[in-house]
Amino acid sequence: MRPKQSEIGGKNISGKHIRELRIKAGMQQKELLVKLWQNGVDLDASSLSKIEGQTRRVLDYELLAFAEILQVDIRELLTGIKSPARKK
Repeated sequence: MRPKQSEIGGKNISGKHIRELRIKAGMQQKELLVKLWQNGVDLDASSLSKIEGQTRRVLDYELLAFAEILQVDIRELLTGIKSPARKK
C-alpha cells in the first residue's frame, strides 16, 4: 500500500467547501445523499466521502446539485467565499 502524500486529495477544489457547508447546515452525509437522489444525482456514500476528501472529481451536474441543496452560489463551492447575494 502506497503512503498517502497529503492530508487531502487534489482531484477537486470544492470538496472541502461542500463538507464545511454540509456540517454548517447540520446535515449528515446520509441526508445529503437523499437530497442528491431527489435531485436526480445517483451518488453513493463512498463517492460522497471521496468528493469531500478531494480524492474524486466532481461532475458539473453534481456541483450544480450541491449548490442548490446547500443553498449557495456555485462560486462559493469553488472558492469558499460567500456570494453577496447568498440565499441563506
